[in-house]
Amino acid sequence: MKQYNVTGMSCAACSARVEKAVSSVEGVSSCSVSLLTNSMGVEGTASDTAIIEAVKNAGYGASLKGAKTAAKTSDDELKDTETPAMKRRLAASLIFLIVLMYISMGHMMFGAPLPAFMEGNHIMMGLAQLLLAAIVMVINQKFFINGFKGIIHRSPNMDTLVALGSGASFIYSTCVLFAMTDAQLKGNNDALMVYMHDLYFESAAMILTLITVGKMLEAKSKGKTTNALKSLMKLSPETAVLIRDGAEEEVPVEQVKKGDIFSVRPGANIPVDGIVIEGESAVNEAALTGESIPVDKTVGDSVSAATINQSGYLKCEAARVGEDTTLSQIIKMVSDAAATKAPIAKIADKVSGVFVPVVIGIALVTFAVWLILGKNIGYSLARAISVLVISCPCALGLATPVAIMVGNGVGAKNGLLFKTAISLEETGKAQVIALDKTGTITKGEPQVTDIITAEGFDEKELLSIAYSLETKSEHPLAKAVIKYGNEKGITGEELSEFKALAGNGLTGKLNDVTFRGGNFEYISSAAAIDDKLQSAARELSEQGKTPLYFSKDDKLAGIIAVSDVIKEESTEAIRELQNMGIHVVMLTGDNERTANAIGKQAGVDEVIAGVLPDGKESVIRKLKKKGKVVMVGDGINDAPALTAADTGIAIGAGADVAIDAADVVLMKSSLRDVPAAVRLSRATLRNIHQNLFWAFIYNIIGIPLAAGAYYKLFGWQMNPMFGAAAMSLSSFFVVTNALRLNFFKLHDSSHDKKRKNTAEKNVNETADIVTVKIKGMMCGHCEARVKKALEELPFVDEAVTSHEHGTAVLSISKEMDEKAVKKAITDAGYKYQGIK
Repeated sequence: MKQYNVTGMSCAACSARVEKAVSSVEGVSSCSVSLLTNSMGVEGTASDTAIIEAVKNAGYGASLKGAKTAAKTSDDELKDTETPAMKRRLAASLIFLIVLMYISMGHMMFGAPLPAFMEGNHIMMGLAQLLLAAIVMVINQKFFINGFKGIIHRSPNMDTLVALGSGASFIYSTCVLFAMTDAQLKGNNDALMVYMHDLYFESAAMILTLITVGKMLEAKSKGKTTNALKSLMKLSPETAVLIRDGAEEEVPVEQVKKGDIFSVRPGANIPVDGIVIEGESAVNEAALTGESIPVDKTVGDSVSAATINQSGYLKCEAARVGEDTTLSQIIKMVSDAAATKAPIAKIADKVSGVFVPVVIGIALVTFAVWLILGKNIGYSLARAISVLVISCPCALGLATPVAIMVGNGVGAKNGLLFKTAISLEETGKAQVIALDKTGTITKGEPQVTDIITAEGFDEKELLSIAYSLETKSEHPLAKAVIKYGNEKGITGEELSEFKALAGNGLTGKLNDVTFRGGNFEYISSAAAIDDKLQSAARELSEQGKTPLYFSKDDKLAGIIAVSDVIKEESTEAIRELQNMGIHVVMLTGDNERTANAIGKQAGVDEVIAGVLPDGKESVIRKLKKKGKVVMVGDGINDAPALTAADTGIAIGAGADVAIDAADVVLMKSSLRDVPAAVRLSRATLRNIHQNLFWAFIYNIIGIPLAAGAYYKLFGWQMNPMFGAAAMSLSSFFVVTNALRLNFFKLHDSSHDKKRKNTAEKNVNETADIVTVKIKGMMCGHCEARVKKALEELPFVDEAVTSHEHGTAVLSISKEMDEKAVKKAITDAGYKYQGIK
């Protein structure tokens, strides 16, 4: 997405006009204009020149945003330049307005004395008011320039309403002043006094001043909504200490290149992403993850730009610099999210596009109706001006983007990165959340959990046999045994005649003694396994653990159980999601027994087992029949599923694939951040609804009130100055309401409101269930191979395979072709034995 700065916009009607103009350019596939940040995001093949020209033709200015380097995005683009200018305009306006109000109303309402030369000289009083009002109008000429430019380009905006309201007051008052001169020449003092009450010069000036007050408050509040992004930009260090020819040299961070060696002393910020090549330290990563506890770093560990080295001296090799650093990617994601629009904003956009012309039409009708009802021109004009100045398209335009910006900033400060406004809105609508097991629910690193020795063997001897065999294996479970052996100080023996028997286990010899390790079928063919150990192994399997059997010649040495351990926070996170009314599903490639055991421990609602990485996408598509689906995975092998889901959440931001495939990235790699993301999304959406309600209800009530629609019923009528004050505070209210999100507690589940979950319990409730008998499956890999082959058949929705039972349970949605089933199983290398 390319981003542009847009100048000259004053309200939602402006942003709608720019968006429409750019969207019509050939080659533009999507365009999103943000009134909040005065920016525009464009996707497509259109040239920069064509896009900028389209914006200019619409009556606004545009320029391509400057390139960002080394996370050193200048915060000039976000610097609040509006508020200081508004303050100067307001101060100057108030000086002349106070004098004007004193002359026009002070002596009549409060009996305040006038200068002697004005006493009784009504024409001079009128001329003084005209000059003072004109000065205020010149000071605030921006309203008139932008407003009438909008009329010329057939895109009237908020400034148009203000300019028409103030201008009409001034022109009408000027006409009345000329009428006063005629009355004075004729000596008609009664008419002269009547005309004095018809002067609205103070209204012309007051409208502009009050709107400026509102715009200043709005600008100040809008500046606060980008505080999170500004704070991120300030995190990057200015310099780095490079090691060249054995000497340290301090250089600007922009000069650091990939492969450079840099040093970081205690207390210093890490300048770029790198790999530690020397030293040990604790690094505070709170700036990126929101986690205050320092992380220990040693040789081989990665470090990120803007984190703080707290204790030891580190020497690192630069791995990612400039725009590629984690910090730069975070800044880009937060910035891009601000430049996109949430689906809910479309309602306000549609209204904003026609709002100003409709209001101008209502003002004209109001003026005409009151004239027809017998009111004088002054009264009728006052009602029409009130309609113009009370109407507030800005509140509509800001209702969504300010909440999105603040919500996204709160997420960024807590390690939750929403890539687009759409993802921030959609995450909270989740009805089903699918969790990948390995690395998401579990730690992703198998660990030894149980050791059971056979008669005649002790734990040390069993571990020695296992260690000797597993050191020669590359199987993931072997690493768990080796790690455990190292922790226990076990040293293995060098085996001869080592063999890895696929699907069975390992074998090797030491001084004519044969060691074996593997599954039950393999070991039981060489050594007797008594009923007690078989029962213990079954219990381990039911707990989701994998029992590994080891033997010495024809005697069983014992069993070592290995399992992927559930993360400490997973159970709590799943419980929180369920309390929100979300159906939680666990996806895994494990066999059904192991998967069900882990699913039971984690507390999920549904377990889908035997799913290969490339099969997760089809599972997600089936789950979408239940409702809105969020997929949570590690972002690498889960990339297709993350893309297929309504919202993809990647655990951890270390891999580029995670950032590319997911809609949301959780920097802390904690599953508890999933309910936090849902919670923040719901809070943001709730805030948007509040803002939109206020924006709509304000205009729905305010415009008829200003028009005098309630005059006959309640005697209510509005002075144009009060209308201007209401308009100026409307946008300020919306922005201030959005800023309340800064106090939202993401991890506080005490206020969660459980939503009714319309998700069905099972995807295939209406499907027929058929059990097929299969011979030859020996492990989880066999199960996965058969599962994949069967699920490729058009009439099979899902296949649950079990090598222990020798079956495949099929969910059939169409008429089954048994020959096709048999062929699929045979082609996969297994024997079809019929249907149960």
